[in-house]
Amino acid sequence: MMFKLWLSVKKELLLLMRDIGGVIILFVMPLLLLIAVTMVQKGSFESILGSEVSVLLVDNDKDSVAQVIIDNLGETGELVVVDSINGQEVSEQQAKDLVHRGVYQLAIILPTKLTTNLQVHVQQNVDKVLTELDFSMDSVAEVPRIVDPGQVILYFDPATQAAFKTAIRMSINKLVSNVESRAIYKTFQQELVADPNEDFSQQQFISFKEESAAASGRHEIPNAAQHNVPAWSLFAIFFIVVPLSINIVKEKSQGTMVRISTSPTSYSIFVVGKTICYLLISLIQFYLMVLLGVFLFPVIGLQAFQVDDNLFLLSVIALFSGLAAIGLGVLIGTIASTQEQSAPFGATLTVVLAALGGIWVPVFVMPVFMQRLSMISPMNWGLSAFYDVLLRHAGLGDILSEIILLFLFFVLTLALAVFYDKKEKAV
Repeated sequence: MMFKLWLSVKKELLLLMRDIGGVIILFVMPLLLLIAVTMVQKGSFESILGSEVSVLLVDNDKDSVAQVIIDNLGETGELVVVDSINGQEVSEQQAKDLVHRGVYQLAIILPTKLTTNLQVHVQQNVDKVLTELDFSMDSVAEVPRIVDPGQVILYFDPATQAAFKTAIRMSINKLVSNVESRAIYKTFQQELVADPNEDFSQQQFISFKEESAAASGRHEIPNAAQHNVPAWSLFAIFFIVVPLSINIVKEKSQGTMVRISTSPTSYSIFVVGKTICYLLISLIQFYLMVLLGVFLFPVIGLQAFQVDDNLFLLSVIALFSGLAAIGLGVLIGTIASTQEQSAPFGATLTVVLAALGGIWVPVFVMPVFMQRLSMISPMNWGLSAFYDVLLRHAGLGDILSEIILLFLFFVLTLALAVFYDKKEKAV
């Protein structure tokens, strides 16, 4: 029994090793995809969440308010303010042209007399409040001076992502609100406080503190590596559907299945041999992805994939994901009559399951209908389990539901394949 099983596994390995194209699909393509997609996402994410972005600034105010805005933008460490090119101050038209051509992602235009008009506007409002409260009985009402409201203009590159625009608008609005608040405090202080050394507290009263919702209290921020390594590992694992289904179709067309059925070897040995072989392949794919994320990513400027002490749980998820992929591959290979049927159908189905499962686009940004539909994808079950371990520090019991779903998917697809094979032989 064990000898027959070993021969079956050996046969599958030999068939795979002779198929150079299949080996490239299984091992080389996923690694290249992982590197390419992670680097692309690193660029797009960091333009929003962390890398330095050069922005043009046209300072038509040249006063205290403009200086506060410039200082605060520079303190974030994410925006590099550029107000001159080749020693010449940037004009509004020049800034607009540079942004339109994509040289810069953003240009900020500060209006003229921004500081002066803000001071006049605040002083008028303070005087109005004090007059209505009758703090100064001998005050003489003056005709208010008409001032234009300050309007900071933002020019964005047409190709800039909406999330980046929203983040910049919120930052600018916060800066302007702080400047206005300080101006109001200062004006009230000058009008009401007798002691010039006494000052109103201008410290922000309400603040925000980010805490982790994890039970362990550890705080993790997901990055491109934490998403792409498990996601593309799953994609690689499920892509074994293509060579597996092709090999089964080949064996049917070459008469191998007929010889197996007439020999003392049971069909279960044939299936178990394929399962063991491709399960080893799926685990090798996963470990190659992990090694790439841990060791190569930092060398090429990407964030390293943090495994910590989760390798065992991650391996368990990869193992059962491999079983689910093998069951699907056996089913497609059993049903398909030709390689022209199994190869494109297997590849297309894998891509569809990846799209539904959140490999390409995170599930939470999908429409509600698609979020519900994603629950039918076994890749979604595997990816959810990976997220639970990597980001939520879950234990084996916490991912047991996803593990059971993946195993049941394997059992169901394998049972359907056996049932279809027996039905075809009966005919």
